[in-house]
Amino acid sequence: MNPSIKALQQWLSGNVSLLKGAAAPMLVVAILGMMVLPLPTWLLDTFFTINIAMALMVMMVAAYMLRPLDFAAFPAVLLLTTLMRLSLNVASTRIVLLEGHTGPGAAGAVIEAFGHFLVGGNFAVGLIVFSILVVINFVVVTKGAERIAEVSARFALDAMPGKQMAVDADLNAGLIDEKEARRRRAEVSEEADFFGSMDGASKFVRGDAVAGILILLINIFGGFAIGMLQHGLSASKAADTYILLAVGDALVAQIPGLLISVAAAMVVSRVGKDHDLGRQIAQQMFVSPRAFGITAAIMGILGIIPGMPHVVFLGISAALGYTAWVLSHQPAPVDPDALAPPPTPDGEATWDDLQPVDQLGLELGYRLIALVDKNRQGDLLTRIKGVRRKFAQEVGFLPPAVHVRDNLELRPSGYRITLRGVIVGEGEAFPGMHLAINPGGVTSPLIGTATTDPAFGLPAHWIDDRQKEAAQMAGYTVVDSETVMATHLSHLMQVHASKLLSRTETQQLVEHVSKLAPKLIDEVVPKLVPIAVFQKVLQLLLDESVHIRDIRTIIESLAEHASATTDPAELARRVRVALSPAIVQQIYGSTRELNVIAIDPGLERLLVQALGNAMGPALDPGVADMLTRTAASVALKQEEIGIPACLLVPDQIRSAIARLLRRVAPRLQVLAHSEIPETHTIRIGPILRGAPS
Repeated sequence: MNPSIKALQQWLSGNVSLLKGAAAPMLVVAILGMMVLPLPTWLLDTFFTINIAMALMVMMVAAYMLRPLDFAAFPAVLLLTTLMRLSLNVASTRIVLLEGHTGPGAAGAVIEAFGHFLVGGNFAVGLIVFSILVVINFVVVTKGAERIAEVSARFALDAMPGKQMAVDADLNAGLIDEKEARRRRAEVSEEADFFGSMDGASKFVRGDAVAGILILLINIFGGFAIGMLQHGLSASKAADTYILLAVGDALVAQIPGLLISVAAAMVVSRVGKDHDLGRQIAQQMFVSPRAFGITAAIMGILGIIPGMPHVVFLGISAALGYTAWVLSHQPAPVDPDALAPPPTPDGEATWDDLQPVDQLGLELGYRLIALVDKNRQGDLLTRIKGVRRKFAQEVGFLPPAVHVRDNLELRPSGYRITLRGVIVGEGEAFPGMHLAINPGGVTSPLIGTATTDPAFGLPAHWIDDRQKEAAQMAGYTVVDSETVMATHLSHLMQVHASKLLSRTETQQLVEHVSKLAPKLIDEVVPKLVPIAVFQKVLQLLLDESVHIRDIRTIIESLAEHASATTDPAELARRVRVALSPAIVQQIYGSTRELNVIAIDPGLERLLVQALGNAMGPALDPGVADMLTRTAASVALKQEEIGIPACLLVPDQIRSAIARLLRRVAPRLQVLAHSEIPETHTIRIGPILRGAPS
């Protein structure tokens, strides 16, 4: 390419970008210039026409948008269009008062057309039409839009925590990645900012309507006085000339103002995100043959009443009746819910009839089959893949595939999660409905079926799609049925992570590490540590929710201590010390001061004597019961105030205490003194003294 042409293209590209950036400031300057600089009538006609076209364009964009954020620039557009109308009013007022005595065309063809053709040249009719438009705009449209914007802004702010928690739930379930989570969080924040801006911008529309009334009165009285006192016109001539011009000017500004007000009302009253306004109305209003039939019958009855316009009423009744007949005779969709059991083949039993037990299974009732059918927009399988990917990234190994199948013995909307053929979780999900979960502190009632969140046991309600936004605004965490099942599956996989690590997964993990560090894995597994011992060490770590992502540190620690002991429990204890920075970070995050629960010294000595030595006296059942009840109570109080529940104990009893408390306080973490990194400090919080506090 010629260098000069290339340089010219680069210059044009840079200047186009510069012009785009300067477009808004230049437009504001031009609008303000119209207020102070006299304009010729042809330029005024051009700007009035542009104003009408812009108002129509804004209303069309508002009608075809799918969600309010698709027109996020609307508050700024509302401000600019309002300023443009007011500046045109000032410019036209100047011309009307200066040149109005010359005739009805003094202020341009557009104002003359609105003053003559729209109201027939009768200023009284024009005043009445203008008054009606002002009432429609100011009292009906603007007032309603302002109220909706105000309520939407308040509800959007109130719903922000619930929506943010829903994003976090999807992220934790593996349904979305971190990039998508950041996008959704930004969208929630932008939505709150948008409705807050609309709440303020709606005042522009209200003020514009008031300004239109005042400008009309100023033009009428000012023109009447100027015509009589300066130009010597008679009272009737001055009224006929100036009032007609003032009415035409007011109508030219009021009609675009009404269009912008309607667009603002359409933006703030928008509900749903799947279709534009026209399709949404068509799909929701024109689908019920019963509604058309009843309306047709009522119109027919009115049409046969004496004195009524029979042709119009009966004609509309016939059209509505025909529409009802067409809708009622449309073919009904095939019901896919009735699933026939597979036929039993004849013949002798073979080894092929013996099916292996699923390592991880998900059984569905027949109404949930649609959730795994891609032809019916079912994305449950995709979400399960996301759960497995998220689990692998967080925990450190790839879990077995989830075998999804139907089970006609379940309730129609029921599902069951199995681990090696054993049921570990059950629940219900309702396709097309949403679960509104109360994260705590939400008191607003909901119209729906009360239940509990199957994953975490929180109070919840099953609601339909119409209640979704209201529930979000009230602070509920709202998720669909697929997310409910995926979150439940993800939670159970985390809880039973050690059981998911079978010999097959362990061998696959070894092969994966051998690709990254072949010499390291060859020296340790299976030469120093047999594969069975390696698997048991990893399972002991997973039993206490310790992730094994840092597999290199685990193998290096095993290589260091394998010559001294082959006991999996002792090896797991020493691996925990090597992983202590990661364990502490998993519990406390990035904080350097660890608020821990301690044991009373007397009780601690008793526990060390009973649990620290295999040959020592057994732990008294009463002491064990007291300890578990006290620990569960203290752990619950720690969680309620937002502090991680973590018990600090001597090294020799850490494993035994962890096993003892695992059932009664599964979320209570137990750390040994040697597992506190040197970079951290501890702060003793609650103390277990022997009785629940």
